[in-house]
Amino acid sequence: MSIDVRVVLVEPLYQGNVGSVARAMKNFGFSELVLVNPCKLEVESRAMSSHAWDLLQGATIVDSLEEAVDGASIVIGTTGIAGVAFDLHLRVPAYSPREIKTRLSGTQGTVAVLFGREDHGFSREELKMCDMIMTIPTSDIYPVMNMSHAVAVVLYELSDIKAGENRLAEASDLHLLYEHLFELLDDIQYPVHKKEKTKLMLKRIFGRAVLLEREVQTLRGVLRRVQRNLSTMGDTE
Repeated sequence: MSIDVRVVLVEPLYQGNVGSVARAMKNFGFSELVLVNPCKLEVESRAMSSHAWDLLQGATIVDSLEEAVDGASIVIGTTGIAGVAFDLHLRVPAYSPREIKTRLSGTQGTVAVLFGREDHGFSREELKMCDMIMTIPTSDIYPVMNMSHAVAVVLYELSDIKAGENRLAEASDLHLLYEHLFELLDDIQYPVHKKEKTKLMLKRIFGRAVLLEREVQTLRGVLRRVQRNLSTMGDTE
């Protein structure tokens, strides 16, 4: 039983940083590295990875963030700015690495931790794919950390996380839950102009809840009963 942490670098610009990330991962006992459209990995990345060159060689390289997080129960984006606003109507609360560890303690499953581009982090659409946002408490004078340093701090906190028997909901089950919720919005004739923002807010709420398998099944059972009752009411009108 364990928490499988997948480190995802989104379009890293500097090969030295990628090598240093691999080294930090090996320092703290992590091995799953996914690179989204990375820079060329040549001599400098190998030199900076040091004895973690095997980990860098074994990294998965993909073309999109969707591929990178496929199968992960929880997607966590990292940022140097607390309280990220990616929409005028939705503000994402940020958790420290220690708070993330506390929320994940006692569970098991796959968690993808995303690190953005060195120059401008994540796009708005990429942030929308994250269930939770994590930020490292730093000085207000200069809050943005080097990518490899940020990875090291995060993995240090997560390296001794205590897993348990509570299995996180599979990504496929969460997808079914969200689709079920969205069907219900249609069933209750939810205002069209509010629908997209509400869908995003619902995903954010349940993402932060760190849902377990049995919790998702219970929620879907409740939704099915609500839909049946709505259908029955419609037949009697």
